[in-house]
Amino acid sequence: MGNIKAITFDLWDTLVIDDSDEAKRAEQGLRSKFDERRHLLWEALNSCKPIDLETVHLAYNVGDSAFNKVWKDHHITWHIAERLEVILKGLSRELPDDMFDAVVRAHAEMEVDIPPDAIPGGAPVLERLAKRFKLCIVSDAIVSPGKYLRRLLEDHGLAKPFTGFAFSDEVGHSKPHRSMFDSAARQLGVEISEMLHVGDRDHNDVKGPQQLGMKAILFTASRDVDKANTTADAICESFDELEAAIDQLSG
Repeated sequence: MGNIKAITFDLWDTLVIDDSDEAKRAEQGLRSKFDERRHLLWEALNSCKPIDLETVHLAYNVGDSAFNKVWKDHHITWHIAERLEVILKGLSRELPDDMFDAVVRAHAEMEVDIPPDAIPGGAPVLERLAKRFKLCIVSDAIVSPGKYLRRLLEDHGLAKPFTGFAFSDEVGHSKPHRSMFDSAARQLGVEISEMLHVGDRDHNDVKGPQQLGMKAILFTASRDVDKANTTADAICESFDELEAAIDQLSG
């Protein structure tokens, strides 16, 4: 297997199709996740003291912008509770602890209650790879925390092959920060240079790992916008192509 002893996988658009749950929500007559998150906060606030829904929307948008700034510039993903606290501070409002906790929980569980779809063909490939390499998830947690992302993987039958999980809300940083891959290496008992990463974003999943001395595969089964400009060591359009690419890179 050459010097590759472990493989790390991104989650969103690598194992699970991001936002593929939106069609399911629409079929059930539910709001989009974007609107439902804002409605949840408005409903809680309005039950305590009347407030306009548009005002909550605006404050939530500002909170999202602050989150994105910290995420992109400082590689930190605030927990959903922290994000909601920023929004409440901007509104000069508070919620009772039990009501605040309920809003946080509803945000966190949204993608488990109505889950996005898994990318076809992943489970058998992961099972075979787990017999040859140590596997770890390395994923940002944007709304749903790692606790619930584990449940999402379990519900799709994708969790068992993995012996490690590095989620940004638990590690304290997000990709491509080194600490995410350090966490994976520690959990798997390997050196960073002995890991290969698979993911869909060139900046976070290819260039980030490569700068740490890893090899990286750009996975385009769900998202291929980075395909033309990637520095990836290989490009795979489906799980059917992944094992051969790993074999070639592992020598």
